Amino acid sequence: MRYHESMITTVTTKNMVSIPAAIAREHGIRPGYKLDWSSVAGSDDLRVQVIPDRAALAERLFGIGRDVAPGRDLVSELDDAREAEDAGD
Repeated sequence: MRYHESMITTVTTKNMVSIPAAIAREHGIRPGYKLDWSSVAGSDDLRVQVIPDRAALAERLFGIGRDVAPGRDLVSELDDAREAEDAGD
């Protein structure tokens, strides 16, 4: 896991926190994104996962299937792979 220089923020009376600009830029956090917070068992640490908005997720997927060779049956390939996994259990 990679850590950067410590950046301290303050929790407001309404439990709001600002994301440091450097962190927001590094992770591409924009308005509309959500943050999924969870506690790390046995410590005071928190884990935060960035959840992009739907438009950003769609943008990431745009054109993802362009490299698939014509005539490939991806559903059958997935079914075969799952059957092979089940046979290995």
